[in-house]
Amino acid sequence: ISELVKISVADHIADVRFNRPDKYNALSFALIDAIAEAIDDLASRPGVRVVVISGEGRSFCAGLDIENFAAMQSGDNRFPNLTERYKERITNVYQHICYGWKELPMPVIAAIHGVALGGGLQIAMGADIRFSTPDTKFSVMEMRWGLIPDMSLTQTIRDVLPIDVAKELIFTGRVIKGEEALRLKLITHLSDNPFDEAMALAREIASKNPDAVRAAKKLINEVWHGDSARGLMMESQLMMKLMGSANQLEAVNSQLTGNPPNFKDPV
Repeated sequence: ISELVKISVADHIADVRFNRPDKYNALSFALIDAIAEAIDDLASRPGVRVVVISGEGRSFCAGLDIENFAAMQSGDNRFPNLTERYKERITNVYQHICYGWKELPMPVIAAIHGVALGGGLQIAMGADIRFSTPDTKFSVMEMRWGLIPDMSLTQTIRDVLPIDVAKELIFTGRVIKGEEALRLKLITHLSDNPFDEAMALAREIASKNPDAVRAAKKLINEVWHGDSARGLMMESQLMMKLMGSANQLEAVNSQLTGNPPNFKDPV
């Protein structure tokens, strides 16, 4: 994995940090590749039950690096064909670095500070849960550059915002701060120490049956917008896999005895 994304794993929690602090973690082509590689690595890394993503330095992520535009104008690093899929997925690489967090089997928590602008906001929206400082600046900024949000935002923001609120933020590119983001439900929690609180929640989630946590994320992601019959069937199918499994019995034993559970990690 590139030094542009730092990953450390302890106590079943992957601490993932965008590491371009001098540029407010703006998305250079190299950082985009590094984030894609990090997501791919985490998808198959054993022992990871929760992921916490954050940015080194003064910001979470300032969005697409404007130097990319200059490079494109000069003919270098030409913009890729966005209709080409990334490794046969439903996303292209730009969408993957945002939507890929949602596709990971384990929960992803974003700890946000400074700014989350454009692509930075779209990355944050790929997380399952978001903590932010009150003064963090958020913006669906693409309209400022004469563009639309194209890094999966339409498939993530719909889960938290009414359509009219989403349209207003997209049409205007308006900058809002953490308090308004919480009021709009763009973030989950407001915190003076988002990283510490994200890690505390990660530890709580990591103490649960990892099979059940993964099943819950899969179930909710897949049936939230689906029809009732499919959702009810998936509930039943996933419950049948969990009921009586080793980790589920370990959870029961822990509740009955008061002893800490000793869960086995999913393979």
